[in-house]
Amino acid sequence: MARKDFRSGRKGAPQDRRETGSAIPGGAAGGRRFSRQEPRHRPPADVAQIWGFHPVREALRSSRREILRLWATAEAAERLSAEIAARDVKPTIVSLDEISTRLPPDSVHQGMLLEARPLQSLDIADLPANGLVLVLDQVTDPHNVGAIVRTAAAFAVDAIVTTERHSPHMTGVLAKSASGGLEHVPLCVVVNLARALEKLGDMGYLRVGLDSDGPASLENTTLSRPLALVLGAEGKGLRRLSRENCDVLARLDMPGAIRSLNVSNACAVALAMTHMKLGPAQD
Repeated sequence: MARKDFRSGRKGAPQDRRETGSAIPGGAAGGRRFSRQEPRHRPPADVAQIWGFHPVREALRSSRREILRLWATAEAAERLSAEIAARDVKPTIVSLDEISTRLPPDSVHQGMLLEARPLQSLDIADLPANGLVLVLDQVTDPHNVGAIVRTAAAFAVDAIVTTERHSPHMTGVLAKSASGGLEHVPLCVVVNLARALEKLGDMGYLRVGLDSDGPASLENTTLSRPLALVLGAEGKGLRRLSRENCDVLARLDMPGAIRSLNVSNACAVALAMTHMKLGPAQD
């Protein structure tokens, strides 16, 4: 979409091409403008922003979340009235525009914005002895990771192992894409993924790396719990050390003309296949 130029408001004034945003209601005196490219308010690093109905509702329902602030329109607050009452949160009632000024451009917030503390990371030693976990090897796109988290919640995945670096923040766009899944799938954030995979092996986990060039199809691979499915970034795939620390490399055989899938879609297919092969976990 082509940029629009906005006049300064003075009769006969030239167009100001330096600004790309329109005047924001409630802004500073004198018609100060704020760029559409950046939100007017930036939260501190230790604050997670969560917006949209499902993510906010699930965060309010979660005992794991420390709630700080909730901004909502009157209508949105009414939709969340049961969750707000249960958490004893006092929302700040604002307009849709006021919420938009606090978020990146084009954020679909549905009239609600929650600020909370980030969720605590799970220690890898605390993963269940009979668990099913996902391991993400530098999957950096927040939309993809959010979709993976949502799928993991749907398939009762016990945890997602990811790295401190080369992974997106578990907030904002990712939280919106996860649609509340962050509240249901614990995260295990590690410094070194290769060592984490070694630790999983020591704990008895079968480590299966999804690789388009894998020697066998996932469908024909023998699976057992505890199980770790290892997913690589789009384009690069699994890194060498990640591959070397897998017990099995398996591919997804697709019947159509396009043989590969987006990483979040591949995750969904792999989890569906895994559940058909393993069934539910036994206590």
